[in-house]
Amino acid sequence: MAILSFQDLLEHTKKENKSIYKIAQEEEAALAETDVDVIRLKVTENLIAMREAIKNGLTSTEKSVSNWCGDDCVKLPEKYKRKHALFGQIFEKITTYALATAEENLRMGRIVACPTAGSCGIVPAVIVAVSEEEKIPESKQIDGLLTAGIVGLIISAKVRLAGAVAGCQAECGVASAMAAAALTEMLGGTPGEVIQAVSLALKNILGLTCDPVCGLVEVPCIKRNAFLAVHAVTAAELALCGVESKIPADEVVDTLKITGQLMSPLLKETSQGGLAKTKTALELEKKLGIKG
Repeated sequence: MAILSFQDLLEHTKKENKSIYKIAQEEEAALAETDVDVIRLKVTENLIAMREAIKNGLTSTEKSVSNWCGDDCVKLPEKYKRKHALFGQIFEKITTYALATAEENLRMGRIVACPTAGSCGIVPAVIVAVSEEEKIPESKQIDGLLTAGIVGLIISAKVRLAGAVAGCQAECGVASAMAAAALTEMLGGTPGEVIQAVSLALKNILGLTCDPVCGLVEVPCIKRNAFLAVHAVTAAELALCGVESKIPADEVVDTLKITGQLMSPLLKETSQGGLAKTKTALELEKKLGIKG
């Protein structure tokens, strides 16, 4: 990949007078030695898979191995039928779709890891929910997903997107930045605003630990998807209002990497610290016959 930083990306958009998604699809086409239409078709397939994961997740209440998760998604529509959320219907859909996708993942259903399975609900929830409510055409949703993709690639050039390497800031945190970028693009943001959204989303999630209870991608992972999908919308809204991060996106990514290096191994997917070692978590470990 020729573009390895957000500064490079911004310079490319200015030099070529192109949107970020156009740069992204051209880079992907060159890498795959194919044309842009093929790339957009593949992205469309991913978008369809995201919608299907949401649909399947909305209709299932199958519980997980721990018996703790799998039936939270259905609780949201039931409540919203009685009383709408304070933030309105888009908020209702985003949180519901994020949980639906994350719960579909725990059932081993088909999802799109974007960028990881544990953070799979964030990007789809934002793109699909906002598009439904704002009547955003599929072509622009594809543009948003392409934008999210290049954001993930640039970040992954500096730090591996894995909780075992840098904590959940590198999974759900990066997914939130990707979703913020996608949404900013879909709502007509400039390349500069897209990158500001990335920076705003990332810097406000630095230090997020990865401490899965019993080593399962359930607690706190699933509900974290709903929270960080909303976090992404906040970043996009601020960027579209002209709010800028005083720390450039590339420096935020550098900080994310350093923060991950400073983070205790006990808080990086080992389940040896944090929420994974609370009294309740230890009781579940014993019940499931898991050796701590």
